[in-house]
Amino acid sequence: MPHKVFISRLKLTDFRNYAAESLALDERHVVLTGDNGAGKTNLMEAVSFLSPGRGLRRAAYADVIRVDASSGFSIFSELEGMDGEVEIGTGVDATDETTARKLRINGTPAKTVDELTDHLRVLWLTPAMDGLFTGGSSERRRFLDRLVLSLDPAHGRRASDFERAMRSRNKLLVEGRFDPSWLAGIEEQMASLGIAMALARQEMLGLLSRLIAETREATPFPSAALELSGFLDGQFDRPALDLEDSYAEMLREGRYRDAAAGRTLDGPHRADLLVRHREKHMEAERCSTGEQKALLVGLILAHARLVGNLTGHAPILLLDEIAAHLDEGRRAALFDLIDGLGGQALMTGTDKTMFSTLGERAQFFIVAHGGISKS
Repeated sequence: MPHKVFISRLKLTDFRNYAAESLALDERHVVLTGDNGAGKTNLMEAVSFLSPGRGLRRAAYADVIRVDASSGFSIFSELEGMDGEVEIGTGVDATDETTARKLRINGTPAKTVDELTDHLRVLWLTPAMDGLFTGGSSERRRFLDRLVLSLDPAHGRRASDFERAMRSRNKLLVEGRFDPSWLAGIEEQMASLGIAMALARQEMLGLLSRLIAETREATPFPSAALELSGFLDGQFDRPALDLEDSYAEMLREGRYRDAAAGRTLDGPHRADLLVRHREKHMEAERCSTGEQKALLVGLILAHARLVGNLTGHAPILLLDEIAAHLDEGRRAALFDLIDGLGGQALMTGTDKTMFSTLGERAQFFIVAHGGISKS
């Protein structure tokens, strides 16, 4: 069983609809119930800020600050982390012109938010993700990269460096500045970073696919068959240096085409995650809405298990409205699966009775009017 990482205290100041709220927890799961709009998802979003990025809503930091707040927002947490007990504080100062996010770990300023992954991994599933399989490829790439990031914290830095190099190349091409040496240097950097990104994605999907195949009989949820498409398809059995050379050549040959298009048309930023319902041999986008949700739940739970297996530490799960539209039997099976992962999960719903089969495995709270009380 992976080591349990759990939040023992969470304190919010001027975050969304919370002026000031403090929540004391233990290692059990957390169930938040209340009316729609009460602030359940806001609290989950605050926990998602304990990971790199802009949280589960991907909101601009300025939009997270409570209306009429005099300054910025802050989130403080105490937790049993991957490296022992730790205090993490993060937030923004509205008086700072950059509104950059600040992070302190045990009272010491962190150099980058990537340091958060030394202490915990946070995964989430929200209703906004229900259209993942039918929406645009950019959402699936973003979803995929979050899965990779939870196993390979350097992936985010590689992706941002690739984007920066690609913007530089696009600017040169659009301005008609076809300096061979300058472009070749940028394209070599893009090739190195882009292939590293693609290989990290391929490795994660391979590990996840094997785990799904091994555990498909032990879950009531359909299993997903996963594949990447749209960039060097079928070539990832070749050495990385050969792949880099191929991509660099692709970029060289595509300069005039990319200049006309105003963007780079080949690369990992064009890849797509293809998902099929394994049992039905059907593309996920053709499945019913209920089947798509079940596929997504199964995929998230499998990935959480993979993170626990590979890191030795169970991730914290944020599961928004997870019990909606499930019958009692499937809810009970879902809660058993969540509990079997060995970590702490935060779950929301409008009706406490939907979580009754959790029993003493969870602590229950009511969210109302920007406040939280024990249920």
